[in-house]
Amino acid sequence: MDAVRFGRALGFGARQAAKTVVAAVDAATAEKASVQRTGAFSNSTSEVLLTSKTPVAARPVASQRSAAQPLGEAARIVSEGLRAKRGLSQGGRRFRQAAFGPFVRLSGVLMLEVAGVFFGIFALYGLSTVLRLRTHWHTGMPHHREWVGGVLMLAVFGYFCVSSFVRARRRERQQ
Repeated sequence: MDAVRFGRALGFGARQAAKTVVAAVDAATAEKASVQRTGAFSNSTSEVLLTSKTPVAARPVASQRSAAQPLGEAARIVSEGLRAKRGLSQGGRRFRQAAFGPFVRLSGVLMLEVAGVFFGIFALYGLSTVLRLRTHWHTGMPHHREWVGGVLMLAVFGYFCVSSFVRARRRERQQ
């Protein structure tokens, strides 16, 4: 496994996670310097600019913000959140590929080699049958079906054995 690729994937995911946390904290603690007056109240208290230090319960509902401003800010926050979510999922995918990719590849190579060994055992059994009955072929003994079965077993399982090891070598060389 390449340490540079692993570090790059891990660093990307960590940076995206940190950006998401910072954006969430900024959105939660954002304070407006002053709230504009909408003219809904006619008394003199509505003419005073309300600052962000005024409690929310004490502010008049109509004088908080214009209708388009919260929607624009909400859309911006949602788009930042979606962008951060995509970044986190991409970073997680890269981390998974960097951390577990070599493990999966090497375990697949090991499984192909184990399967090749089992196929080789059956091919050796077919070879032993062929060698044991080779002398009876010309004598006309009734063992020719057994000999043909041994040849077929040797051919089929020998092919599976060799192809399994060839596939294991190819998979081992992949990056």
